[in-house]
Amino acid sequence: MLEEATGPGRRFRTAPLEPPFGRGINLQTEAANVHALHRAVLAAGAAPLIPLEERWYARGGNEQGQRQFVVADPDGYLLRFFTDLGRRGPG
Repeated sequence: MLEEATGPGRRFRTAPLEPPFGRGINLQTEAANVHALHRAVLAAGAAPLIPLEERWYARGGNEQGQRQFVVADPDGYLLRFFTDLGRRGPG
């Protein structure tokens, strides 16, 4: 659930709301074609914090692969876009 800080309902403010609002938040989104999205981000003039890369993460006794990059939005939220590379046995 995402809740707007200024909307009706409960207030879960544990500290003052100061820019950058997204400090510490890393949102991961799967993209059908991360290469095309990366090109579009560069064409728009954005500078990725982590350039397009291939990474393998330990998951159980295997590794899960991702081709990914990370860019920050104007509020400081980190947006990690990835394409799944599948699983492989222990490296």
